[in-house]
Amino acid sequence: MLENSFDHPPVLTAQNLRRSFGTTIALNGVNLHIYLGESLAIMGPSGSGKSTLLHALAGIELPDSGSIRLNLPGQTSLELLELRDKARTKLRREAFGFVFQSGLLIPELTAEENVAMALMINGVSRVAAIEQARQALVALGLAGMEQRRIGQLSGGQVQRVAIARAQVTGAMVVFADEPTGALDSSTGTEVLDVLLGCTVGQGKSLVMVTHDAAVAARCDRVVKLQDGNLISDSRAANNMDGGVR
Repeated sequence: MLENSFDHPPVLTAQNLRRSFGTTIALNGVNLHIYLGESLAIMGPSGSGKSTLLHALAGIELPDSGSIRLNLPGQTSLELLELRDKARTKLRREAFGFVFQSGLLIPELTAEENVAMALMINGVSRVAAIEQARQALVALGLAGMEQRRIGQLSGGQVQRVAIARAQVTGAMVVFADEPTGALDSSTGTEVLDVLLGCTVGQGKSLVMVTHDAAVAARCDRVVKLQDGNLISDSRAANNMDGGVR
């Protein structure tokens, strides 16, 4: 995490988030600040509200009530709950990046085409998008793999393609849902190294859901949910010298 992260306003501020599915409470008045240049792990048992919180922060699924404010450097502060669907979709394309457990890549496309798609959706020409995608893949150790389809790649390579896709647009906040969950421990460590390097290593923010305490310990902060309640928010074990934030 950048040393001066907490000297600036949070890039994302969630206040009193509430979300229910029938009689099940997924979020029960959650408050959370996320700063630029930090990595945040969200933990908790199944059904605790982890994915619901991640999706709410990313504007994928709106809470029933509350506030989520995005404050990117040099841009006007935005309230996600006040944006229309089209505006939130645009925001997810440009300001946010996403890495999921299974990658969620398009198997019919090559690695470079999957990455380039994120740019082409934003209006970048195919030629320019492919070139940027190739550079991103090479930077992540996938030189020579650009023309391979997803089924021709290993699990770790697939996740590297997903990370390239998440950051090629210059997204300042990357959301990851169990990005190492389907990988063996060695490959998972390698993928996590890449993910942290591409996000907090470049002054961006990483918000990650994980069940793995070892993965969470690599992050700057760990928040824990239980029954929709945020029950703790602290520095990760390997960063405890800085105290609780």
